[in-house]
Amino acid sequence: MRIAAYQFVVSGDINENYREIEKAIYLAKKEDVQLIVFPECSLTGYPPRDIADPSCVDFGLVHTMCEKLRSIADENGISFVIGTVFKEKEIYNRAMLFQPDGQIRVYDKRALWGWDRDNFAKGSHDGIFEMEGIRFGIRICFEIRFPEFFRELYKRKTDINLVLFYDVADTDDKERYDLIKGHLQTRAAENVTTTISVNAVSPFQTAPTAVFGRSGQCIKECTRNRPELLIYDFEKTEDDFGEKGRRWISDGSVSI
Repeated sequence: MRIAAYQFVVSGDINENYREIEKAIYLAKKEDVQLIVFPECSLTGYPPRDIADPSCVDFGLVHTMCEKLRSIADENGISFVIGTVFKEKEIYNRAMLFQPDGQIRVYDKRALWGWDRDNFAKGSHDGIFEMEGIRFGIRICFEIRFPEFFRELYKRKTDINLVLFYDVADTDDKERYDLIKGHLQTRAAENVTTTISVNAVSPFQTAPTAVFGRSGQCIKECTRNRPELLIYDFEKTEDDFGEKGRRWISDGSVSI
């Protein structure tokens, strides 16, 4: 399966973000991509960095844009995951999967602290879906800090985990970037699961847009702090020696 991740400058202007998302979808389609992933809150912007708080979001416009995206997925035979602030009875930090079948599947962020806790309700979805015989898990930003959110996915036997970030700083913080990259590598290795991350890029990117293999190796990585489309061809392959061992231990074959 050909998968893409698109990093770009997320703003507080829904129309501007939508144009960037739509442009990337059509670019990915030309490259025969089947699934493209966008950053956390990539449609609306992230409060309070891009917008003061969720009350500033035009949720009618969000709904209109989601209907447009549903049509694009259906008419072009391409799937994509976007991040957005979304309102039902409560307001969520949501990842939305659009597929050509017209259905929309969602995952709402559960690890809420700081700005997230101030602005969002805690989600309850499992964040797991399947395409073309491949099982995906979705997680959002701060959840990368907690092994338990990814162990849930391991137990459900996901083949790929997708992590949507909005993790940026006003000054260049390469140490934080490397720290979060290390978390991603660890989550990939300890769960023996290919992991793809995608982040916003401005002012300074503090989490990568990258692909990590089942042993934590960095397979592909975008250039920091500039818009870029990453494309990766995923194939299911047999575990190597170390990967078999980590599954053997994790599945309870050895008492600890």
